[in-house]
Amino acid sequence: MEQRQQQQQQLRNLRDFLLVYNRMTELCFQRCVPSLHHRALDSEEAGDGKEGDGPDETPLASTSTLSSFQEACLHSCAGKLIHSNHRLMAAYVQLMPALVQRRIADYEAASSAPGVAAEQPETSPSGS
Repeated sequence: MEQRQQQQQQLRNLRDFLLVYNRMTELCFQRCVPSLHHRALDSEEAGDGKEGDGPDETPLASTSTLSSFQEACLHSCAGKLIHSNHRLMAAYVQLMPALVQRRIADYEAASSAPGVAAEQPETSPSGS
């Protein structure tokens, strides 16, 4: 039974990873490759869109048909999204124990509240 739960958790993790990967790919492709009609760069692609790319960074795919601007744009875009994803996951890992404790406390309060309400009518019916 526990092995099945682990497999289901692994499948959920893989699904979540693939969803993030697909969203990142689509966003960066739309941002960095605005036109597929020709190989030459248009004015939008030839602009100064490089943000923070250093000379030591390697291009995404050296054998692709992408222009060097597109490669740099995709590399920068993917790097930014990966970095932000890492920051979000770090915040999630820090906040998760507090959220779990809060849920446990809420669950305990909810489970004890109906019991208290059920005991009160039994102990005070002669109050009127």
